Amino acid sequence: MSLIEITSPNYDVDKEIAYATPDNFTGKPVYARPSCYLHADAAACLMRSITLAASLGLRFKIFDAFRPAEAQWVLWSHTPDPDFLADPRRGSPHSMGAAVDLTLVDAAGKELDMGTDFDSFTTLSHHGNLEISPAAQRNRILLLGIMTMAGWDFFRNEWWHYQLFDARSHYPILSDAVLPLPMMPKA
Repeated sequence: MSLIEITSPNYDVDKEIAYATPDNFTGKPVYARPSCYLHADAAACLMRSITLAASLGLRFKIFDAFRPAEAQWVLWSHTPDPDFLADPRRGSPHSMGAAVDLTLVDAAGKELDMGTDFDSFTTLSHHGNLEISPAAQRNRILLLGIMTMAGWDFFRNEWWHYQLFDARSHYPILSDAVLPLPMMPKA
């Protein structure tokens, strides 16, 4: 199965692939190179999302998309928290190319306030949390509206995570080997 690389100019998004840097919850890079791939079905939903956001003068910043199965094991081994991470034995929609982690940015590229940072593994990250500012609640609802109108499902515990409906029933778990260039460090 081939994945589509999300690159400019075809996809007008900013990318800050968190797991290719030490600026993630593990404190070290998980990926050897920052890449952004999606299954064709997810890429089509992303394109609809981009169009909807653009009509409001907004864009997206992507933190993660396809996550090789090997990377899911690294994350799970570090923090085996089923409230925020999929057990790799069950499979993550990220490892199917069917999920994306993102936020909205304004015309200047500044992230809209979402009340927490990406990968903040607390209840403050849950959709519908009323302990964040009204502005952050509005921004989350705006993101949720754009993404669901474009055909995405959401994960209730993470405001940044969107996935294709019923991904585990429709898409296989993929390893780093499916990519033209590996994302994972050499062992």
